Amino acid sequence: MTRSATKAPVPLLSTTDAACQRHLDKLLSRGESASAQVETAVRSILRDIRKRGDRALMALTKKFDQVSLSSHELGATQDEMEHALKSLSAPIRKALRAAAQRIRRFHRKQRQSSWTYRDELGVTLGQKIAPLERVGVYVPGGTAAYPSSVLMNVIPAKVAGVKEVIVVSPPSPEGDNSALLAAAHIAGADAFFRVGGAQAVAALAYGTQTIPRVDKIVGPGNIYVATAKRLVFGRVDIDMIAGPSEILVIADQTAKPDYIAADMLSQAEHDILAAPLCLTTSRRLGQAVVHELAEQLAQLPRRTIASASLRRFGAVIIARHRQEVVELANAIAPEHLELAVKDPQTWVKDIRHTGAIFLGHLSTEPFGDYIAGPNHVLPTGGTARFSSPLGVYDFLKRTSVIRASSRALSTLGPEVVRLAELEGLEAHARAVQYRLDGGRHGRTQS
Repeated sequence: MTRSATKAPVPLLSTTDAACQRHLDKLLSRGESASAQVETAVRSILRDIRKRGDRALMALTKKFDQVSLSSHELGATQDEMEHALKSLSAPIRKALRAAAQRIRRFHRKQRQSSWTYRDELGVTLGQKIAPLERVGVYVPGGTAAYPSSVLMNVIPAKVAGVKEVIVVSPPSPEGDNSALLAAAHIAGADAFFRVGGAQAVAALAYGTQTIPRVDKIVGPGNIYVATAKRLVFGRVDIDMIAGPSEILVIADQTAKPDYIAADMLSQAEHDILAAPLCLTTSRRLGQAVVHELAEQLAQLPRRTIASASLRRFGAVIIARHRQEVVELANAIAPEHLELAVKDPQTWVKDIRHTGAIFLGHLSTEPFGDYIAGPNHVLPTGGTARFSSPLGVYDFLKRTSVIRASSRALSTLGPEVVRLAELEGLEAHARAVQYRLDGGRHGRTQS
């Protein structure tokens, strides 16, 4: 492994070195996986909430959050959410509303409509598109309280037409987080409950005396929340099991090292498990980025977290040529991918796996995090190979619609009988044969 200096904040690697592949292997296998101890604890919480409802919820809230709440204090009223909005400064209110407007506008483009068609045999076929009835949104609290996540999760659900969107977030001994309540009000949340952790997921999945059961749970959380979501899947739907954040900046000689370093640090400050990466064919640029990271890191308030992230999972990687850059990018399948290159549009067709692509030197990742419009809830840990950003489509369900005609029955019915008999399902065959024969009580009309 090559370093630009002994105290470099991030390794400078070359794809020709074995150390580079070892680093990538470590990167792709990172993340929190539930230990047997965590899963046992979460299962116990799920059982307790399912059995005792609000009583268990209040007891667990006191235990884990050091907050004592009565059942009627679990929920924040619409008046409280509106008051929280008014308590914020005018510039903050303006920023939240601007972000909400842009997020709403983008997600309206994702709306889907029901459709039908009639084929040559007179069969009417179609698909009914309908929103879920009730959705739960988990929002982290404490130092990881992000109003932007409220907007990104609630707004697509409301645009989809979800009748009731319920937000849950852990309470604090210091009181409500006004920004979270305000964001929930702006986004159009129907209810807000002061509960968090695995117990909040359990309450949403099973319902309690105060919190109604939902059809789907979305939103990020710690390992206990993620494990709870995984364990209740099937009783309710979930969005994804989100892992630590990641960014990959593909850069050429036209890129600005200070921009790249700033963008890498924007993810490094999230979590010590975050993965900030730069991939370039220019060693000179790579060395300049490492230098900039050191300079900017020294001035960063969250430098302890960012430094650990850079050291453990960050890297500036020098590739031999553009094709190798593309192959590595697709293998990593990063949550965020920036194209800090001269002509970014020519790269887009080659990038197959990523949650979001940011084109050009001005398109910094935080622009997408907050106000561009597309959702910032993105696949992590390589899951961009098969999954997509959160969107309106995640809050819709599809129902097939079928209406047979007499012509279709007479033409296709015998084929159905043959296929059913092939599979040994005699009742299936008879259900069609009765109609072909006019039934036991005479022919019916289509």
